[in-house]
Amino acid sequence: MLHIYNTLSKKKEAFEPLNPPFVGMYVCGPTVYDDPHLGHAKSYVSFDVIVRHLRASGYKVRYVQNITDVGHLLGDANDGEDRILKKAKLEHLEPVEIAQKYERHYFRDMDAINVKRPDISSRATGHLPEMIEMVELLIDKGYAYEVDGNVYYEVAKFPAYGKLSGRKVEDMLSGTRVDSASDKRHPADFALWKKADPEHLMKWNSPWSVGFPGWHLECSVMSQKYLGETIDIHGGGLDNQFPHHECEIAQSEAAHDKPFVRYFMHNNMVTLNGQKMSKSLGNFVTLTDLYEQYGAMTVRFFILQGHYRSPQDFSDEALTAAQKGFGRLRDAVAQLRKALGDERPAECELQGPLKAYHDRFFEAMDSDFSTAKALTVLFDLAKEVPGMVAAKDAETIGQALSVFEALGGEVLGLTFDDTSINAGAATEDALMQMILAWRHQLRTDKNWPEADRLRDALAAAGISVLDGPDGSTWKKG
Repeated sequence: MLHIYNTLSKKKEAFEPLNPPFVGMYVCGPTVYDDPHLGHAKSYVSFDVIVRHLRASGYKVRYVQNITDVGHLLGDANDGEDRILKKAKLEHLEPVEIAQKYERHYFRDMDAINVKRPDISSRATGHLPEMIEMVELLIDKGYAYEVDGNVYYEVAKFPAYGKLSGRKVEDMLSGTRVDSASDKRHPADFALWKKADPEHLMKWNSPWSVGFPGWHLECSVMSQKYLGETIDIHGGGLDNQFPHHECEIAQSEAAHDKPFVRYFMHNNMVTLNGQKMSKSLGNFVTLTDLYEQYGAMTVRFFILQGHYRSPQDFSDEALTAAQKGFGRLRDAVAQLRKALGDERPAECELQGPLKAYHDRFFEAMDSDFSTAKALTVLFDLAKEVPGMVAAKDAETIGQALSVFEALGGEVLGLTFDDTSINAGAATEDALMQMILAWRHQLRTDKNWPEADRLRDALAAAGISVLDGPDGSTWKKG
């Protein structure tokens, strides 16, 4: 039986959807103002695998993901400049051009890494009437108030505020986590609708002012529209837990008088030297750069090696190791395909050891989606491939290939064809290994001047050679 770690309860729980076998799942999508980076891949690969496993387990999943194309403001208080507007000024484009440009880049990079597109991808700007309706409802019920065209949610009216993050309203003082706007009743009150300045480009009419919606409001409205007032799974990055998801809970449950989410799931961050990778910190690596150097499947494999709730530290060495690890699985599949040729035996029920691999894989995934343990099962199977090929048992070879394709392919989303690892990156690594072997021989012969000359020539070309007790490695930069 599937068990999921629920951030609401802070424990692993048996998964029981509201209306089985239907599962309604909503995941916070990107704010489209820049190119996707490895942190985005961590989140969306993680939830892609969750959707894939749910479907492989017999559930009928409706997967909804938003596109935030307005209202996501800079700063912890979400009172700063709109991220898309800021980027539009930098690139001398209209905000809608920025949003559409980077939305296309987002899907391009997700397609490359084999992340299936959501069943519904909803833009915030396409749901303004529903957002205004929810704000009106919250005002009528006494949870929100209007001041000079701005509308705020009054968190003091919702005693459960903080139940997801563990924060207490009385601890949220002005100047700490949430900056206090002069027209708020309490520093923790958050914006449902913001009055726009005259020069603000993204603004709409409302009963209170010409303005734009609050970021938190968008997800409550879109999840409700497509999945109902109570949804089974709500996912997002750990950094969305507060204030974003906390505010979603408050406004949704106040509006509808019923639980908003049954299972909250949060993926952890990708770090660089222990620091969160993010655009605002300027320490991110774009996916297109990583794909060019390592290949998209290497990046996906790197993410699957960790658990979605655990942080992962990025380094060239980690990506190089992932490239080699995925290559072992890809080579095993290639051996099986070559042994079968064009003849694929008829599908039949898995038997014996192959069924045991299948069962072990699902046992790992049913324990809060442990992709690392699931990969271990595939590596164990890969060790058996040479023996299977040597035995020339077409049925066993066919079943083993089916296991790789069904579990590694359909559930984990790995593609095992020859183009799944960037050919240029593989060739580059092969050439560098030859150069390192040459330099190793020079060092063995104590020809230190020539070995140093070779190292310096590589450095001039932007390649660092790292000497260690187990030999030499290389990296760009």
